[in-house]
Amino acid sequence: MTKLLILIAAYLLGSIPSALIVGKVGFGIDIREHGSGNLGGTNTFRVLGVKAGLIVTVSDILKGTLAASLPMLFHVDIHPLIAGALAVLGHTYPIFAGFRGGKAVATSGGVLLFYSPFLFFTLLVVFFLVLYLSKYVSLSSMLAGVYAIIYTIFFTDDIPLRIGVTLLALFVFYRHRANIKRIINKTEPKIKWL
Repeated sequence: MTKLLILIAAYLLGSIPSALIVGKVGFGIDIREHGSGNLGGTNTFRVLGVKAGLIVTVSDILKGTLAASLPMLFHVDIHPLIAGALAVLGHTYPIFAGFRGGKAVATSGGVLLFYSPFLFFTLLVVFFLVLYLSKYVSLSSMLAGVYAIIYTIFFTDDIPLRIGVTLLALFVFYRHRANIKRIINKTEPKIKWL
């Protein structure tokens, strides 16, 4: 019963719609009706600006971190990556926002921040390097996922991490399938601030 409650709590944590809250409380708008309609950091940056985007991105990261830490905090025998994965599902399909959420990037990163901090920080380096070169947030997110898979294959023997990272990366690719088409067609928006 305790395990089930922890897993439900992890999903509910992930379901907290940071972008929706920031948009409605801080700006009086429903961000789902603007930009890409996505409840994530990238759309928040584009629609509401840098400050709001940072708040949403950090909040979405910390949702994953807190969810992954729940088994340890409550001394429950659940692998942190399982609890973290449920937070990612909650972020992507949030019960508090009609199951229309973000694209799983920041919350997945938050899970890794708890479970493998070194991997998380090297992921940030890869993300911003690709972002600097390409100006595509979506491409940066996907290539960071590819890097994470390569890292777990060559630099760790942690099988759960390898499996978890591969599944999360594949999920990120799945969530970005429309972006992939736009990149190929050269219609994907580029950032202008880097």
